[in-house]
Amino acid sequence: MTDHVLYERDGHIVTLTLNQPELRNPVSDDDMVDAILAALVRLENDPDARVAILTGAGSAFSSGGNLKKMASGDGLASASPIKTRRNYLTGIQRLPRAFAALEVPIVAAVNGPAIGAGCDLACMCDIRVAGESAKFAESFVKLGIIPGDGGAWLLPHVVGHAKAAEMALTGDIVDAAEALRIGLVSKVVPDAELLDAARAYAARIAANPPQAVRMTKRLLWEARQASLETVLQLSAAMQALAHTTSDNKEAMTAFLEKRPPQFKGQ
Repeated sequence: MTDHVLYERDGHIVTLTLNQPELRNPVSDDDMVDAILAALVRLENDPDARVAILTGAGSAFSSGGNLKKMASGDGLASASPIKTRRNYLTGIQRLPRAFAALEVPIVAAVNGPAIGAGCDLACMCDIRVAGESAKFAESFVKLGIIPGDGGAWLLPHVVGHAKAAEMALTGDIVDAAEALRIGLVSKVVPDAELLDAARAYAARIAANPPQAVRMTKRLLWEARQASLETVLQLSAAMQALAHTTSDNKEAMTAFLEKRPPQFKGQ
């Protein structure tokens, strides 16, 4: 059996690849959830990792839920509502919690359809780059269900409430050009150039002091729901740490000496 998530590091950039192309990379099954979580733990604890790219093997980024299992009653849903609730809490809902806790930035390279939970998975990442064949849909309503994976929180934080409501209430597909227009993705490129474009974003992030990058990501996520005062307090505390790092001193010295900085993550 192949690994459900491939982990490859090139310098300071890690590429995570959802690796069930024959199923179009669904993310609702426990084995895939476990594999993604294991990859995120490895990423967070990899001392040489400064940024990651998340993509899908084959022609799809992620089809979201495994519809065959859902139809057969072997998926998240159970005859018991209590058991179904537990299945979500201890299953797919572990993903948004893990992505929210992660401090290493992730660039989603959306190489094809990102449907339902696949769309929400892309929204868990910090930046999204799409190939021209990418398609997005918050399509739960089409199946008579709701975004059980946290999409009702994730999508509005990316595209705003009105557009998120349109996507979630209609379930309609959004193509790559529309995704760019509404801010769901930062860039659209020809499919053959997708990973190069994602790596270019990742390289720009990896070039910065890694501890400052991690703390900045933490602040951005906390600011989604915290008050201004809370964010100011967190910013002051983190800035006190940042000022003590050797990378801060190196950045200022390199600027004054007009040379490229050499950051060590310390």
